[in-house]
Amino acid sequence: MNKELAGHAAVVGVGTTRYGKLPEYDAYDLGVWALKNALEDCGLSFDDIDGLIINRIADYQRFGELTGISPRYVTITPGQGRFSGICIQTAVAVISAGMAEVVALVYGNNGRSAGDAYGGASDAYGSGGAGTWFPYGMTSPGAFHALMMRRHMHEYGTTTDQLGAIAMAFRKHASLNADAVMRTPFTLEEYRAARFICDPLRLLDYCLINDGGVAMILTSRERAVQLKKPPVYIQGCGQASALAGSTFPPEDYWRAPMQRVARDVYAMAGAGPADMDALMIYDNFTPTVLFSLEGFGFCPVGESGPWVAEGRLGLGADFPTNTSGGHLSESYMQGWALNVEAVRQVRGECGERQVADANLVQYMTAAPVITSIIYASEAASA
Repeated sequence: MNKELAGHAAVVGVGTTRYGKLPEYDAYDLGVWALKNALEDCGLSFDDIDGLIINRIADYQRFGELTGISPRYVTITPGQGRFSGICIQTAVAVISAGMAEVVALVYGNNGRSAGDAYGGASDAYGSGGAGTWFPYGMTSPGAFHALMMRRHMHEYGTTTDQLGAIAMAFRKHASLNADAVMRTPFTLEEYRAARFICDPLRLLDYCLINDGGVAMILTSRERAVQLKKPPVYIQGCGQASALAGSTFPPEDYWRAPMQRVARDVYAMAGAGPADMDALMIYDNFTPTVLFSLEGFGFCPVGESGPWVAEGRLGLGADFPTNTSGGHLSESYMQGWALNVEAVRQVRGECGERQVADANLVQYMTAAPVITSIIYASEAASA
């Protein structure tokens, strides 16, 4: 990564819709709704947008027609959640290259109303890349993560109660978030009583499929300081993949590519794990949180289970994580809402769930494509 790009782009606007079952809205409607809110957030208009990155919405041309946007730069990406981080990194590159100055990233997902199942041979959402495994019963992302968790349990003695500690912490955070779909806290006993979906993963280990939209507005550092709210700088970003060969499930829990991204993102930001004030970890399933903490160096390999069981992810603890409730309790917006929460934490806008002096907040995802972004209240290279 080019370390000189640290702080050259900033998030100036974020917007979200309601989350839940919203059958009266399609993906375009949800994207436009979120984008309007993001533009209001930063005091810009549709006419100011000269870069457009669309995710999970079917057609960029139709979206441009609906909004009246004719950008200098436009692209559209597949719907998998790993693309939220990819899109943000792309926006940083586009702005830094001078290809556009104000880039809108727009995500719209009507998956709950559309009946998306995220698995099975008839799943229209998936890429079909894991189809080789279908004859063996591995027909869903949850099945793969259950298999990975079972191996982690065998290798390191990790327990399902430690997964429960993650789910409980995020639900407690969601109880402070009026936008979260699931807000009622639960006990460890209630977690244990939840039905198994794919052993050893229970219902409360799974993300919440819902309808919703998210938008982010990024611009140059120079433009950002002129706008409505304080900029939140992209102080570090990195990406690596594990696509070759038999990589899902990976034998190392994606540890090797995570370590590569960690080296890049921390070097770019001039900060390390201990400097982070809060974390936003892609939590499609609770085990992903364990894998991410180990891969990005927050705890030793194999020790993430006991580490989270000590309460380190809660508000007021060492690393408040997924303070909105995350995918497990706020809503599964495939990384996008987690990035918005990071921005809002740095701005100090999170009310009861606000982390004190949240100057550095890191987003990370463990998947076949690893991404991480560090958000900062100040641009180190300014």
